[in-house]
Amino acid sequence: MNRIQNTFKNLKQNNKKALGIFLTAGDPDFETSINIIEQLPNNRVDFIEIGMPFSDPMADGPAIQLSSQRALKSGMNIEKCLNLVKRFREKNNHTPIILMGYYNPIYKYGKENFVTKSIDYGVDGIIIVDLPPEEDDELYNYSEKQGLSFIRLITPTTTKNRLVQILKNATGFVYYVSITGITGTQAPNVNDVSMNLKKIKSITDLPTIIGFGIRSPEQAYSMTLISDGIVVGSAVVDLIKSSSEKSKNKEFTIKSCIEFVSKISNKIKHN
Repeated sequence: MNRIQNTFKNLKQNNKKALGIFLTAGDPDFETSINIIEQLPNNRVDFIEIGMPFSDPMADGPAIQLSSQRALKSGMNIEKCLNLVKRFREKNNHTPIILMGYYNPIYKYGKENFVTKSIDYGVDGIIIVDLPPEEDDELYNYSEKQGLSFIRLITPTTTKNRLVQILKNATGFVYYVSITGITGTQAPNVNDVSMNLKKIKSITDLPTIIGFGIRSPEQAYSMTLISDGIVVGSAVVDLIKSSSEKSKNKEFTIKSCIEFVSKISNKIKHN
């Protein structure tokens, strides 16, 4: 049983919901990133999504686009992103790590090299925003064959027939995008999300995680009531930006992020 399966099995046995945190690798720099990431599990974060910076992140809102720009400016690339995971694994061998991003940098890096190093360095799954099922020959077939989970994205506009097609080869968990449009620009509607999750659950037994648009402990809690867990991303990325601008002291940025994450986890885990 891999780390993703084991984590969700334990959560289900303990009647708990999953908390995932997204941040962009190398934002605002490598050392700040790794320091935040290393502290997340101690604040009851169940899995971590690490964004691979890209110069043209079409599905991302302004917050994550800017985080990619900051990370690229600091020298972040695929190799350094994988090294971030490798360093994390020196201290933590149980928290699932998911890499999220776009196919172009992986294609340029070499998909076989990317998958091999991802597995060797401790990556558990990947979410590639711009590769639909019709393009499974590009990366899905190879990554799954090597044991690297390829997590599928579902949007509010996905039809029932399309759901069946997308979920046929889904592994790890299902990532439900709770809003239409780009990340971090709207708030999800609980009733709409609940209705769409029921459709997903009628097709797959995989855990279903809600992401996009969750910015507060209260929102996080309401979304865990109708799902197997949530991901908070843009709110964390915004906090990294604002705290970095307030103070050049990296410890201030790290502390601000961890305090915010702690508020989210306290709301989810204590109710």
